[in-house]
Amino acid sequence: ALLALMGVAGAVLLIACANVANLLLARATVRRREIAIRVAIGAGRGRLVRQLLTESLLLSLLGAAVGVLFARWASAFLVGLLSTRSDTVWLDLPLDGRLLAFTAAVAVGTGVLFGLAPAWRSTRVAPHAAIKGDERGTARRAPLPLGKALVVGQVALSLVLVVAAGLLLGTFRKLATLDPGFRRDGVLLVTMDLANAEVPEERRREVQMEVLERLRALPGVRAARASAFTPVAGQAWNGDVIVDGFVPATREDGLAYFNAVSDGFFATLGTDLLAGRDIQPGDAVGSTRVAVVNRTLARKFFGDDNPVGRRFRMRAGPGEPQPVEVVGVVEDAKYRSLREETLPVAYLSMRQEPPFGTASAFELRADGPPAALAAGVARAITGVHPRISLRFTTLSGQLAASLRLERLMATLSGFFGGIALLLAAIGLYGTMSYSVARRRTEIGIRMAL
Repeated sequence: ALLALMGVAGAVLLIACANVANLLLARATVRRREIAIRVAIGAGRGRLVRQLLTESLLLSLLGAAVGVLFARWASAFLVGLLSTRSDTVWLDLPLDGRLLAFTAAVAVGTGVLFGLAPAWRSTRVAPHAAIKGDERGTARRAPLPLGKALVVGQVALSLVLVVAAGLLLGTFRKLATLDPGFRRDGVLLVTMDLANAEVPEERRREVQMEVLERLRALPGVRAARASAFTPVAGQAWNGDVIVDGFVPATREDGLAYFNAVSDGFFATLGTDLLAGRDIQPGDAVGSTRVAVVNRTLARKFFGDDNPVGRRFRMRAGPGEPQPVEVVGVVEDAKYRSLREETLPVAYLSMRQEPPFGTASAFELRADGPPAALAAGVARAITGVHPRISLRFTTLSGQLAASLRLERLMATLSGFFGGIALLLAAIGLYGTMSYSVARRRTEIGIRMAL
């Protein structure tokens, strides 16, 4: 993303430099008589080139100074675009010596590079012809062929940036409106961490189930479920799946992804159950280990056969593969991110799995605004233990936060594309205005006729 932004910024810089070069070319043509007088009274070509380059460098350095001041505000704005309510981004972006030296080097380099051609062309003038030339004589010359080429390049580059901005905006819009396989609205996500509470490992699952029962009893909570981690949180748990009759082509081909969930997890999120049943409270330690699989896993490992009632073995760590019975099939849903291809996922019963460290997550579907449940949830959980750490967000907010890079790229590319188009329009206007000004005598004759 940073390389792409540098490329876009470089293209905008090229367009701006072409614009400045075009203006310098026009100004040099206007100053032909002045340059001719300087040459006639003894000024050397090198001295004139240095003077014109000095003027070009002055423009570049003034533009760089304004850009540095603008960058102080723009950097804070970019950090704001990256930050969310639940995840604030802190970036140290001082105007240090390296940044100022880089900016000065770019300003000097562009000033010299794009000011050299106009300066050199301005000094290639015959003093006698230039001093004697009048409006009618200069009108016969080709009006700024190099300037027209620069304008063509500006328009071409700006259209490339506009097209790229349109593609990035389209990608962001598709991701933002994509069906993730669950209903994103009206769900409060609660992440609970027992580290500060110092709950023994053998009691962590018991505390999680007690918290879940308290959350289900809260007013305004239509449904509450628990899981090892929430959808589209960037977290993953994978391992090998061994099914009789399935031979993986590669090591990765035999991988599947897992999540440990409580009963009613899919009904809370609004994911459709296609076959079999959901996880139930009776799926606890001591009973047959069960899983609900998504459509992709069922097709990949079981083909066209009905996987309900079939078994697979999973290896998600050291030790022998453990047998798991498939009790249901659900519709595909996004697992780690909205950009990923659909992964084969198996949802295991949380009551049958050991706790995943000290953290766990809860999904609460609210009757009203989900954020209104936060205070009641905090009181209910701290009633179990006052030192439990909590973090709140909404499912829709978590999905929006997962797209912050795409949102940033779309916003910046649209901004840069607009700036590039504006610069190209200014360059085209300047060229046409200068061409018309030089052809006033010709236009007057045409009107008179």
